[in-house]
Amino acid sequence: MRFFAFSIVCLAACSEKAPAPKAAPAAAQGATTLAGHSAMAVGAPVPAGEPTSLAAVLASPDTYAGKTIIVEGKVKAACTKRGCWMEITPLKEGAPACRVRFKDYGFFVPTDSPGAEARLQGEVALRTLAAADVAHLEGEGATLKKEADGSAKTIEIVATGVELMRL
Repeated sequence: MRFFAFSIVCLAACSEKAPAPKAAPAAAQGATTLAGHSAMAVGAPVPAGEPTSLAAVLASPDTYAGKTIIVEGKVKAACTKRGCWMEITPLKEGAPACRVRFKDYGFFVPTDSPGAEARLQGEVALRTLAAADVAHLEGEGATLKKEADGSAKTIEIVATGVELMRL
């Protein structure tokens, strides 16, 4: 199967001051249709191999912090302005979400990515977002569990490549 591929890194990318995303390699820019499925690949190629369980990452984030992994999931949300971040969940319904940012603003995902299945490679990062950043992300469709002061602790993957496929 082919997927859509993307790479993200974040918050300022939504602003008008953010640099334009770099063009993806020509071989990775096109969308294709495979047996009635639309697929797209951008960013660095995601290597073949067994993915790490996204549910395991979400359950024990300290175990994976700073490690580069491959995961698969369903896109729950994406930045509605420029596609500079997305949230993925394990493929089962009702699971918690993980934020995905794209390395060096190298490229963005389509703003209509929610609902697509994703396979990506990236580094797991644990961050605390300031209340202003939380409000910014929520304004673009993100769902975050806020602390009393409006900040939020997040589990993120800074992706170097993302593959997406619509069924």
